[in-house]
Amino acid sequence: MQLKRQEAKPPSADRKALLQGMESHLDKAHAAADETFGWRRLWSGSTAQEGVWSNLRSADVLLLQLVSDREAAGRASEVMALVKRHLGKDDPQRVRLAQRIRPIVSGEMAPTDRELMVRALDSAYTTLDAELARVRSLRNILWTATFVVLLGVAGLAVYGWFYPKSLSLCFAPKLGPGSGEGIDIVCPSRDFHRMPADTVPSSLAEPKDILTVEVAGLAGAAFTVIASLRHIRGTSAPYMLPLASVVLKFPTGALSAFLGVLLIRGAFVPGLSDLDSRAQVLAWAAVFGAAQQLVTRLVDDRAQMTLSEVGKPTDSVVDPENAAVMEATGDAGGEQTDRSQGPEAPVEQPAGPRPR
Repeated sequence: MQLKRQEAKPPSADRKALLQGMESHLDKAHAAADETFGWRRLWSGSTAQEGVWSNLRSADVLLLQLVSDREAAGRASEVMALVKRHLGKDDPQRVRLAQRIRPIVSGEMAPTDRELMVRALDSAYTTLDAELARVRSLRNILWTATFVVLLGVAGLAVYGWFYPKSLSLCFAPKLGPGSGEGIDIVCPSRDFHRMPADTVPSSLAEPKDILTVEVAGLAGAAFTVIASLRHIRGTSAPYMLPLASVVLKFPTGALSAFLGVLLIRGAFVPGLSDLDSRAQVLAWAAVFGAAQQLVTRLVDDRAQMTLSEVGKPTDSVVDPENAAVMEATGDAGGEQTDRSQGPEAPVEQPAGPRPR
């Protein structure tokens, strides 16, 4: 509708170029919205959404250059809200717009005010692009790490299946005096009783031993995932970053279970070298699987920090007192218009990065 309204006005070379740019971005947004489901979209989880909102944002910047002064003044508080959300307090464009917001809203626009609003809006969108790019980058890193760890876990299971004796997780509990009827061998998949005293534990290892330990580790990791769900918060960002962080815990739990039982098998833990039953082996595997939370919680914290930075202005990098003085110059006008427009959150659009 806005495009048709602007096309109805008297044309000029500049307006024609801006209208063509708007039409191009809107066509791209429409094409992205109609994108069929595919592997690329499955991987990103938001490819279509990115294309739609990035092009709509670009069209929005062009639209601000086309509307009348009255319409531009009507959008001043919206632009100011976006600028305050995404630009730092000492950003020159934010400071200048805060100083001019009251005259703009009152209808006293100077010739340079529109250009100031356009540049400030474009900078706010560009900063939001960078914030969402960091979210996307971390999401890709987590999915890649999950895939690599999963390959390692699967590789260990396959290797243990064909060469069980080389990665034996079997134990020979020490017997007390008078136990001359043989020894017991404890493996993750099976217990062997009254075996000859000279039996080597690794000779009784079975192909599914490592896989059994990894499954127990997965169970331990699943328990920590359920316990950590209460800390997960929803996000308006177009990426499934919390999901990527959660999925990483499962293969990590399987890997940590294998490594933990292997350390016990090698007498690496003082006072804990021989397990008495198959149940003990699996119990320790589950404990080590749950222990992956000690490492992956750092990933959770980083993911939550990255999400919280979306729409949060950066701290001042210059003299804080000077920045506060500059910000105070326009706070009165900015706060007045913000109250008239309501909270800043509805102004924000859940968009993906905009192509530059």
